[in-house]
This record gives sequence, structure tokens and C-alpha cells, in this order.
Amino acid sequence: MKPYLIQMLKEIALLGALRDKIEISSIELANQLNNSQQTASRYLLELDKKGMIIRELGIKKQLIQITDIGKSILQEEHLLYQQIFELTNRIYISGKVVSGMGEGRYYTEQIDYIKQFQDKLKFKPHPGTLNIEIKHIEKNKIRLVKKYNAIIIKEFKTNNRTFGSVKCFHAKIENMNGAIVLPIRSHYSNILEFISPHFLRKELNLKDGDSVKIVIFLKN
Repeated sequence: MKPYLIQMLKEIALLGALRDKIEISSIELANQLNNSQQTASRYLLELDKKGMIIRELGIKKQLIQITDIGKSILQEEHLLYQQIFELTNRIYISGKVVSGMGEGRYYTEQIDYIKQFQDKLKFKPHPGTLNIEIKHIEKNKIRLVKKYNAIIIKEFKTNNRTFGSVKCFHAKIENMNGAIVLPIRSHYSNILEFISPHFLRKELNLKDGDSVKIVIFLKN
């Protein structure tokens, strides 16, 4: 959705177009937006073509009302602002399911990891991790997450090797409980690993390429 169209929707919504038809000229709208009359008319035409408003044209003015499609766009915008100003104890991330190399299963089956997961996260993870590929811009959210106090799973040693510490945050994926795991010494990857007591691919009927939404809780 183009930002200027969202701004136009906001302006006519503030004039009452969500509840009823408003009578306004393109000149008046142009003044409201600090744009030219031609630009305001073009924006209205775009909104009309996208089904976000309905218009009844008159000689000098027009009657405009926001449709259910336009209302849903504004509701999505409202939810985004809620995330910014109100829901400061959680972060939302979107991505798509991808296959890993099997390393997640190897790590989540280590006894010392399992004991700490059970003690600190209060669940035993199903073997393996659900790998979520996130967009480059979403990596900024992971940088923010790493600044918060995390549940630390401490490193340990076996006869063969050392297993590193990881940061964990309680999380949900499509309303299924679990946690994200962030290796402390790793670089910022575009793959987010999710653990859960459930076999998520089966429970959520997920396959590679499916889009999912994750809620990360910042106060553990």
C-alpha cells in the first residue's frame, strides 16, 4: 500500500468518512494535504479504483465514503501503531518456513541443553528447530530483541566439544507456545530458530515456503 494513499485515507477518515458520506472538493482535500488539486484528484481516483472509497461526483464537490476495504487498511495501520507505542513488551516478526541442515535436532537432543530448557523455559523441546527465514529489514528487530534481558542457556562441555551459550525468549508462532533461540556468539542471520514442545510442522500443517507470524515476548 502506497504511503500517500494511506495518508489520504487517514485525512478523509478524520473528516468523518468512516461513518458516513462526507461532502468535499478536491481543492479542499488538496489544502488539507498541502498538495495540488491535480494530485489530490489523482489520489482519490487511485483509492476509488482499489475499492477503498466510493464517490458520488457533483458539479463542484463530491460525496466520499470509506469502504470496508479501506477500513481494513486503516485497522492494519492502527495495529502497527499499537505495536510501536503500546505493545512494548513484545515484537512481531513475519517470515517463511525453510528446511535446515538437521543441526537443530542435534543440539536440542543434547541432555545438558534439555535439562536447562526444562528448568528455565518449563518445557522439553520437540527434537529439532523450526527454521524461519526473515526478510533483511526484520533483522533490525532481532538486533532490538538481543538488547533485552534474555533467558540464558549456559554453555557446557562434553568429551568431544563445547556447546555454546544461547539466549532464549518465550514466543508464539500462530498461537503455539515455544521460544526463539539466539546463539550468543553467532552473527546476525536471516534464519530464526524456534523451539517448541510441539512438532510444529505437523501441528500447524506447515511446509517449506509457508508464511508464519511470530510474537516474541521481551519480558521473561
